[in-house]
Amino acid sequence: MANPPRKAFPLRLDPALHAAIERSAAGDLRSVNAQVECLLREALARRGVKLDAPPAVKRGRPAKEDGE
Repeated sequence: MANPPRKAFPLRLDPALHAAIERSAAGDLRSVNAQVECLLREALARRGVKLDAPPAVKRGRPAKEDGE
């Protein structure tokens, strides 16, 4: 089952802010994009904005198909 398409848009950041997000992402073993999304979700939750849980991402190798 494919995940729904994601909304892409340009985001301009101060270089120092981007560097801080990069360091934070590396510490959490995430991409910068995933870290920004996580930080936004946390900030919205603190403000009481309810969101649906993000879709689960399957990790690892795909299952073997019959005949392989």
